[in-house]
Amino acid sequence: MEESFVTERYDLTLGRLQEILREETTKGKYRDYFRKTAAFLLQLSEVLKKERDWETISEKEIKEENQSLYEDILPGNYGTSYADPKYATEKFGEKFGRFLSAVYAEMRTGIVYAYEKKTEYLAILNELFIEIYNCFEEEEEPAYERIADILYWYANDYCEVFAADRILDQIDPGRSFAYDIICKSDLNDLRYLYRFGEYITENEIRTAEYLNGLSEETIQKMADVYTEGFRMGFVLGNKDLSKKSTVNIRYKIGFERVIRAAIENFAKMGLSPSIYRAGGSAIVRRGAAKNGYFGGNPNKQYDYDHKNDMALFLDKRFIERRLEVMKTVYEQKKDLAAGFAGPAVMEVFGEKPFSPERKPEAISFSKKQEELLVSFDGKAAQITNMYIKGEERSFTIVAYPVPEIGADFDEIFQETIRINTLDSEAYSKVQQIIIDALDKGEKVHILGKGGNRTDLTVALCRLSDPEKETVFENCVADVNIPVGEVFTSPVLKGTNGVLHVSKAYLKDLQYVDLELAFQDGMITDYRCGNFEDKEAGKAYIKENILFNQDTLPMGEFAIGTNTTAYVAGRRYGIEEKFPVLIAEKTGPHFAVGDTCYSYSEDTKVFNLNGKEIVARDNEISILRKDQPEKAYFHCHTDITIPYDELDEIEVIRPDGSGMLIIKDGRFVLQGTEMLNEPLDAWEESHK
Repeated sequence: MEESFVTERYDLTLGRLQEILREETTKGKYRDYFRKTAAFLLQLSEVLKKERDWETISEKEIKEENQSLYEDILPGNYGTSYADPKYATEKFGEKFGRFLSAVYAEMRTGIVYAYEKKTEYLAILNELFIEIYNCFEEEEEPAYERIADILYWYANDYCEVFAADRILDQIDPGRSFAYDIICKSDLNDLRYLYRFGEYITENEIRTAEYLNGLSEETIQKMADVYTEGFRMGFVLGNKDLSKKSTVNIRYKIGFERVIRAAIENFAKMGLSPSIYRAGGSAIVRRGAAKNGYFGGNPNKQYDYDHKNDMALFLDKRFIERRLEVMKTVYEQKKDLAAGFAGPAVMEVFGEKPFSPERKPEAISFSKKQEELLVSFDGKAAQITNMYIKGEERSFTIVAYPVPEIGADFDEIFQETIRINTLDSEAYSKVQQIIIDALDKGEKVHILGKGGNRTDLTVALCRLSDPEKETVFENCVADVNIPVGEVFTSPVLKGTNGVLHVSKAYLKDLQYVDLELAFQDGMITDYRCGNFEDKEAGKAYIKENILFNQDTLPMGEFAIGTNTTAYVAGRRYGIEEKFPVLIAEKTGPHFAVGDTCYSYSEDTKVFNLNGKEIVARDNEISILRKDQPEKAYFHCHTDITIPYDELDEIEVIRPDGSGMLIIKDGRFVLQGTEMLNEPLDAWEESHK
C-alpha cells in the first residue's frame, strides 16, 4: 500500500478519535469505554510520530512512557480495566462485555506497532474501533450481530496483512527491526531495552546489567553452547546445514549481549537471523504462551483471559482464508522458505509459577471451533512442510534464569552455565550403558513411590538387527541443552497405566496433582488438583495439554540422567521453576502428542556408536504414508517424574525376567555410578 495513502488514512482516523473524546452521542454506560480506548489510540499516535534520539532521551522519560502504556493491565489495575472480561461483563452484560473486552485487547496490540512505525497496522486498528463506535453512536444499543460482523470482516479482510507478515517475519532476515536494536545499540546503555516497545521490568533490566558484568569469555561460552547445539542437531540428524541460509532466533529481552555473540557465530555457519516478535493480534495469536521474542509480562492473567479471542470470528471460511494466505506467501517466497533452518530458542526460568483463574466471562471455543482448529493445525503443518521440509530442518533450545528467581540469582546463573556445559562425552558413555540394557527389553515398568501414584508399562520397539540398530537415542547437548537423557518413541499397543506427578510447570502454566491414564498408548482419562471443581481441572488439561483434542498418544518415553541439574533444583528450591527443557533431564519423562521425529521419520538417525535409531514411528505417525491428516497432533508436552518420587524403572525382557535401571531413585546398572554422585553428596550434606 502506498505510504502517502496509508498516512492519509491514518490521519483521518486520528481526527475522528479526537471527536470521540468530546462527543456524548453514545449511551452513558458505554461512553467511558469508547473515550478511554480512543485516548489510548491517540497516545499510540504520539509514540508513532516521535523521532527519538536514543542517545539523548532521558531514562526517566522512556520509563514513564513504557509504564503508562502498560499500566492499565497491571495486576493492581486489571480488576477495573476493560481488558478484564469479568469487569467488562459486569459493566455491559455478557455478549457486549466479552466482545468489547476483546476489542480493547486487540487495540492494545498497537503498542508495538507504534514502536515499529507500522502506520498501516495502526490505521487498521483505528478504523475497526471507529466502525464499532459508529454503531453505538447510531443506536442506543446496536444489535450484537452487527458489531460481531464488523470484527469478523476485519479478521478476514486483514488476514492477508497480519498472517502474511507473520510468516515473512519468520523466514525473511531482511525484516530487521529487532536485529538492528540488538546489533547496532550500545548494550551498556540500557535505554536500548525500551526500543522494542515491550513491557520492561526489573527482570529485563537486571538481566542486561548482569550480562554486561560478565566477561567476554563467559558470554562467548554461552553463545557457543547455543549455536553449537543448533549445528550439532544437523550433524546428528544427518541433515545438510549448507543448504540453509536463515536461523530463527527466539529469546527474552535482556539477553541481547549473548544473542549478539550468537548472531556472529551463526554468520560463520552461513546463517542470517530472523528475529520476530511474539504474536499479538487475535488473528495470529494462539494460546497464552509466547512464541518469538518478548519482554516482561505485565499480567499473565490478561494473556490467559484473551488467549481464545479468535473464537469471536473463527469459522470454516476464516480457516480457509488463513490457509490460502499461508499457501500464497510460501509459494511467493519459496526460496526464502527453503533456506529456513529452524528455530534457535533461548528460554528463561525463575518467574513465579502461574496458575490461572478460569473466568466464565472469558471467551472460549465451541466444540465445532475446537475441531476446526485441530483441522487447521494439520493442514497448516502440511503446507509448511511442503516449503520448509521437516527432514531438512532442526532446532535447539537452551535456558537461563532471570533475577525474579530470587536472592541466589547469581549463583543459580553460574550453576546453569555449568549445567549447560557438562561433559557430553562422559554422559554419552554412561547413557550408552543404559541404552544397552533397554535394548534387551520388550517393555519398561515405571513405578512411583510415596504419594506418587505412577504405575505405568511402556512397550518398546523390537530390533531386527541388534548389532546395527537401537531403540533409544543417546541425547547429548545438541538440540535439547543441557545433556542428559535417553529417549524413544514407544509402541502404543501395550503401553498402559497411570502417570502421576505432584507438581508440574508446563508451557508457563502450573499443574498440581496431575494424573493421566493410558490404554494402548492413548490418554483415556485425566485430572488435576488446580481447582476445587474436578470438571474445571479436566477442562484445564484438555485445553492446555491435549490442545482441545479428545485424546493424545504417548509420543516419547525418556530417562533423564542429569542428576547435577536435579540437585541444583533441590539446593536452591527451584525445582518447580525449572523449564521442561531442564526438568525433563531430572527423571523419567513422558511426552504426550507427536514423537520427537515428527515430519522427519524417514531420515535415518544414528547414535555416536553407529547404530541406527529405528524407533522413530508409532502406530499413529505411520499413518502419514496414506492418511497424513491423521498422523500428527502438532503438540509435544513433556511431563517428568522427579527422582524423589520414583521407586523403580525396570526393563522387562521377552522371557519375563527383569533388569533394574533405577531403584529408589538411584541408578543401579554397573557403570552408571557417576550419575548417583550428585545425589549422594546432596543427601550426605543434609543428614
